[in-house]
Amino acid sequence: MSELWAMTAEEMRAAMAAGEVSSVEITRATLARIDAVNPGINAIVDRCDEAALAAAQAADDARAAGHAPGPLAGVPVTVKVLNDQAGHASTNGLRIQKDLIATRDNPFVTNLRRAGAVIVGRTNTPAFSLRWFTRNSLHGHTRNPLNQALTPGGSSGGASAAVAAGMGPVGQGTDIAGSVRYPAYACGIHGLRVSLGRVPSLNFTSGDRHIGAQLMAIAGPLARSIGDLRLAYEAMAVHDPADPWSAPVPLRGPAVPRRAALCLAPDGMDVAPEIRDELRAAARRLEAAGWTVEEVETPPVQEAVRGQLTLWMAEMRRSGGEIVRKEDDPDATLVYERLCRHAPDVDVNGLLDTLQTRARLCREWRAFLETYPVLLCPVSGELPFADLLDLGTEEEFDRIIAAQALQIGIPFMGLPGLTVSTNLVDGPQGRTPVGVQLVATNFREDLLLDGGEVLGGTVAPVG
Repeated sequence: MSELWAMTAEEMRAAMAAGEVSSVEITRATLARIDAVNPGINAIVDRCDEAALAAAQAADDARAAGHAPGPLAGVPVTVKVLNDQAGHASTNGLRIQKDLIATRDNPFVTNLRRAGAVIVGRTNTPAFSLRWFTRNSLHGHTRNPLNQALTPGGSSGGASAAVAAGMGPVGQGTDIAGSVRYPAYACGIHGLRVSLGRVPSLNFTSGDRHIGAQLMAIAGPLARSIGDLRLAYEAMAVHDPADPWSAPVPLRGPAVPRRAALCLAPDGMDVAPEIRDELRAAARRLEAAGWTVEEVETPPVQEAVRGQLTLWMAEMRRSGGEIVRKEDDPDATLVYERLCRHAPDVDVNGLLDTLQTRARLCREWRAFLETYPVLLCPVSGELPFADLLDLGTEEEFDRIIAAQALQIGIPFMGLPGLTVSTNLVDGPQGRTPVGVQLVATNFREDLLLDGGEVLGGTVAPVG
């Protein structure tokens, strides 16, 4: 048996079911792993040791009593500091929210607990969860355990770094512009952005968000294996009417042809040669597994990017501009100003036009994904960025926005997407992970996971 903390969630479940190990033993091993590696990467910024051991003991007691275990029974997981977890501050990386203590769990946290998950800690995010890099003035700087010259991604950079380093096999993240998919890519693991309405979410500490975030922001899992993603997804995706977008849709849809569209450079975006090579290799693996793969062009992406930034920044401008100045986080202030340049302010008519454009793009993408149930495409146009690159020149910032077109655009239509880590290559910053992205129509995460199982193996923890 491997080190307990290094096991996948599936391996932990099997070992506990066989009576080879207890949840308390796994949890103690995971907490010891956090002691050993977290000081060097600062992924977990709020420990939950006492509550974790109590939850682990409860999982062991339930198993001993013969109760059917939930999908994550006894498995250590982390939760992002953006999200409500009773008794903890929902900081979102902000000093002005360091005392914003939740009294109720976010619905998906409730779902994780019902599934038997053991929450061992809360993970870092950039201030306002605004970037693809993770540093803030409250919790500090999170490093990539695979290569500290690279960003760990953002905004769920703490979640990705924790999973990659073996501080729990599953991390919870959120994604409004790639905040699950990109950190998974940067740390060389796997990450699932679910459909709008699939995983219920509501922070009772802050209440309902404006329409952009309602339509685009989701909570989803990160893991080192596709099997673990499936377990975590099934645990989180339990309907809860507290979220008005939550829909009780079956986790597996009807059978469809195993047909994938391959697009190397969607809507003309620049894509690095190493990424193109991975996409072609992934297409060959799908074909070897019985899929039909056809290279085609996608529906519009850049138009979706403009729409996403318009909705996202409209909310930030209305409720965030003054708060950004109040928080006075240097990184967030600069990034906010630069994002505003990419999304000119709009009046109510501009907002109506943007929502009208969204309806058309949703229709075009759904029609495309009826023909091709899965799209194989880049995660990003570039290999993972050098850490804090977005604080460089304006030209570098613009290059990042261009490379992240699919990270930004896919949420505009509320579509699910899966990052699959596939390889390590030599990049400008040294050894660098690379992967591919799968996209499907709404509520067909099952197709993404089926394809992901063909493409992605189990990633060993690093550090």
